[in-house]
Amino acid sequence: MNTDIIGEKDGFLLRLAKAEDVTDYYEQNYCPLDREVARLTGCKEEFTKEEVSSFFLKSLTDDDRYFFLIIAPDGKIIGESVINEINWDLRCANFRIGLYHKTGRGKGIGTWATEVTRDFAFEKLHLHRLELDVYSFNPRAEKVYLKAGFKREGVLRDAVMDGDKYADDILMSILEDEWKNITGRCMLLA
Repeated sequence: MNTDIIGEKDGFLLRLAKAEDVTDYYEQNYCPLDREVARLTGCKEEFTKEEVSSFFLKSLTDDDRYFFLIIAPDGKIIGESVINEINWDLRCANFRIGLYHKTGRGKGIGTWATEVTRDFAFEKLHLHRLELDVYSFNPRAEKVYLKAGFKREGVLRDAVMDGDKYADDILMSILEDEWKNITGRCMLLA
């Protein structure tokens, strides 16, 4: 098995991003970026190739980030799963995920990638805490995070805009002991 691959399911792969992925990453996902993806992630809808390429390549060398690509059975990049803002002293980090195409949604791929990345964070990086935030207008993502063991910690009320309406930013996290309990990993470490 390729050591860059952290998960496989039904022909889908979750693996570390590589410099040679940069062109496909841009062309397969940002030409153009799906409007719903931009809305749910809070990013702008249009990016230049230079913006995407520069960010992509910088992400590969950041020592506080693990950047994984979600690859479909046909070899196309359909999303990403990222552990970033790692604080090695506190053993905590942020998590984010994005599926770029409607055809990849609603099939359990996001749930699978979330769980695999979560396990990597605790098992391989030995983190104590993994956190994220999700917008209140994205209940499907919140359901995935709850299923993966993340718990609501708080709500930043009316902290973001959804079109012309205010929406909440929901803060969530999972702690090392919670992860051990839901995955049964505590038995392996005892």
